[in-house]
Amino acid sequence: MKKITVKTVGILVAVLVIIAGVSVGLRFLNQKLLYDSYPLAYEAEIAAAAEKYHVDKPLIYGVIKTESNFDPKAVSSAGAVGLMQLMPDTFTWLQTYYKEDTQHTVDDLYDPAVNIDYGVELLSILLEKYESEETALCAYNGGAGHVDEWLKDPQYSDDGKTLKTVPFGETDRYRRLVAQHKSIYTKLYFPES
Repeated sequence: MKKITVKTVGILVAVLVIIAGVSVGLRFLNQKLLYDSYPLAYEAEIAAAAEKYHVDKPLIYGVIKTESNFDPKAVSSAGAVGLMQLMPDTFTWLQTYYKEDTQHTVDDLYDPAVNIDYGVELLSILLEKYESEETALCAYNGGAGHVDEWLKDPQYSDDGKTLKTVPFGETDRYRRLVAQHKSIYTKLYFPES
């Protein structure tokens, strides 16, 4: 049997220290990347809209992360604009029916405060209409008209209130992604939610 020398023990201890350091460093890097990927951008605007419309902050962050990844200048191929990707027609409708005293132009959708306020207002309207967050998210993405039709169809809804399946693949992926982002935001920043 070989005798273990002090030099061998020293080398083993040094290797273990290096491994432990690398492990701690990787955990720190992974955590930093996670927080960098899920920023708390536009905190004041989101907090104000969350309070005004009674919508959970993690849900708002989840929608913004999914819709634009926090790019206030984002424009979709369908023409949706800004952080919460509002369609100009929807923006006009919200102003006409809910905020008659204010008149913004479509260019105002690039302003984070305006976009978040109107986007969260729309989300609030849909949450109230559909009761189910998942169904409201489907309406936010796929349109309330489509969701209303799906809810009437027993192929997609058993109770006329919630969807058991979503016929649009994009909308199905969207609702799942928002839920995933909301969950991550809740764990990182809002564990009391």
